Amino acid sequence: MMVVFSDLDGTLLDARTYSFAPARPALERLTGAGARLVLCSSKTRAEMEVVRAALGNRHPFIVENGAAAFVPCGYFPFSWDAHRRQEGYDVLEWGVPYARLRRAVAAMREEGLPVTGFGDLSVSDVAGLCGFSEEEAARARQREYDEPLLIDGGVAAEERAQAVAGIRGLQLVRGGQFWHLAGPNDKGKAVAALGQLFRRRWPEARLVGLGDGDNDRPMLEAVDVPVLIPSAEGEARLRLPHLRIARDAGPVGWNQAVLELLEEVEGRSA
Repeated sequence: MMVVFSDLDGTLLDARTYSFAPARPALERLTGAGARLVLCSSKTRAEMEVVRAALGNRHPFIVENGAAAFVPCGYFPFSWDAHRRQEGYDVLEWGVPYARLRRAVAAMREEGLPVTGFGDLSVSDVAGLCGFSEEEAARARQREYDEPLLIDGGVAAEERAQAVAGIRGLQLVRGGQFWHLAGPNDKGKAVAALGQLFRRRWPEARLVGLGDGDNDRPMLEAVDVPVLIPSAEGEARLRLPHLRIARDAGPVGWNQAVLELLEEVEGRSA
């Protein structure tokens, strides 16, 4: 039994087109082998559910950089302690409520910091900043545990904002276009918790992780087989023990890496 934890943008999804078409052969082989594919992304639940529907994926998934894991009710054939139940999911949470993050943004402004979060922007604003459609922007604004921020004022303002976040028990980390204000969550904690549930169901489960960025490091450290998907420029940015590096970027590299893993499993069982 193989459980595959996968990042989305730049990993299973092409970084520019957001297509997973090149990964279809491996996706079909995973399904045929009875493997479980757990999506693990910085995206919101609303965004993830669209991707899951496109993939036909009905397995648990991890949102907003490990802030929460959503497990379809009844997915595991035993009782276990979820933090809460919501809209057909049993939910595990490590992040903090979005309202607390918005209060921290207000505190930054009281300190005179020029910060702007998604909660201050309209759907049209987010669409323009991110290159999204209005529908995509609306889903991206449905934050539950993470607030993307724009910080004006250079390094000094950024360091002051990090200090304000730290005083409130939050972390402020640099992403691509935005800073991200969040609680003490990361992908590794969520992967470890779901991994325990999967191994309770299948003690022999082999945990695989595929990711492309620094925020994927905790996830890759929490699995048996970590796989790094290089950037489109061919750059492999992480260094971990026993790390495998795919030959190509995005879903092309994802497809190659997963097919090779499946062949290894089939070879051992032959």
